[in-house]
Amino acid sequence: MVDDALAARARSLDEEHHDTDLRGRFRLPAGTTYLDGNSLGALPVGVAEAVADAVTRQWGNDLIASWNTADWWGASARVGDRIGALVGSAPGQVLVADSTSVNLFKVVVAAARMRPGRDILLTDGDSFPTDVHIAEGAARVAGLVVERVSPADAPARIAELGDRMALAAYSSVDYRTGELWDLPAITRAAHDVGALVCWDLCHSAGAMEVGLDDHDADFAVGCGYKYLNGGPGAPAFIHVAAQHISSFDQPLTGWNGHAEPFAMSPDYAPAPTIERARVGTPPVLGVLALEAALKAFDGVGMAGVRRRSLALTGFFLECVDALVPGIVVASPRDDARRGSQVSLRHPHAYAVVQALIARRVIGDFREPDIIRLGFAPLYLTHADVLRAAEHLREVLGTREFARPEFSVRGAVT
Repeated sequence: MVDDALAARARSLDEEHHDTDLRGRFRLPAGTTYLDGNSLGALPVGVAEAVADAVTRQWGNDLIASWNTADWWGASARVGDRIGALVGSAPGQVLVADSTSVNLFKVVVAAARMRPGRDILLTDGDSFPTDVHIAEGAARVAGLVVERVSPADAPARIAELGDRMALAAYSSVDYRTGELWDLPAITRAAHDVGALVCWDLCHSAGAMEVGLDDHDADFAVGCGYKYLNGGPGAPAFIHVAAQHISSFDQPLTGWNGHAEPFAMSPDYAPAPTIERARVGTPPVLGVLALEAALKAFDGVGMAGVRRRSLALTGFFLECVDALVPGIVVASPRDDARRGSQVSLRHPHAYAVVQALIARRVIGDFREPDIIRLGFAPLYLTHADVLRAAEHLREVLGTREFARPEFSVRGAVT
């Protein structure tokens, strides 16, 4: 039977990638196949204990002294460096702060100020909506004109615009289809005309090598709750390349970003380091939860994580081809062009996802017809992948998704 052959292949792949099987570092519900780590990562071992310690000992016993004794103040930069190591950014260039949206706003306005006389901001109209909304809102503040151009067409359009280009702001991975865009090519094209580039790493940080420094990326933003597993609403991060920090004139000049915040000066002077990207008092419990979560990556190279990711998504495509022939695959089949997810198209995608969730195969839905399945490399196995494909075959083959309860939409889809 086809399933027997696939089961044997799953066992072989799990053995081949045994060194990067880190399920033991996560608390996963028994019997659940979790394919939504690209929306909310699973809970790593040690996070609950770290948060409990922060609440009961650091806050409960040491009270305000913990800003110094537990280095609450330094946590944003300290945890930023830990993320930097995962995305290829040298120490001192990444800060944990605010949300992806707020950080993108900072970057757009600061970039416009760094490129006076240039009036174009290029972005992807099909990007995650917050990127488009924030880009357009920040552009109005900064006096830029937004052009919506597909990442595939961006290098050519950048060359055409030439010295009108101020900033190109793109996601490294398409949130719907999982397509991995060409970060090096777009970055080079922007630099060739003297423009700057900002990358949204929400769907790549923690799942693959990014190489911000290797590719001379100017800025990057990203969230802490997807593949970084920092928990719901975890704080985001911002990368500012070292050569730009001294000229990074961000618009949200809160007291935390002051060179001497406790001098309480009425005049603003930005910190000389990445700390100038700070705004207000950070959400300490969230930052410490993220710090504890990042221990799941201890001793793991991102090259190995990427190899495992590609093996998982590639095997899922193999399983789908064998078990669910005819379903439309929206994600690239070429490894070099695929992030850590596989998206499928179906006219009843929402109901299909709900039917899978009822079977404890957790994925999610994106408009208009996307079944989106994320493969978090650290805690998924190839046996999980096969199990998910088998459930998908049954849900579609029996039209289980047509049950009325699976079409009822919740507030979050």
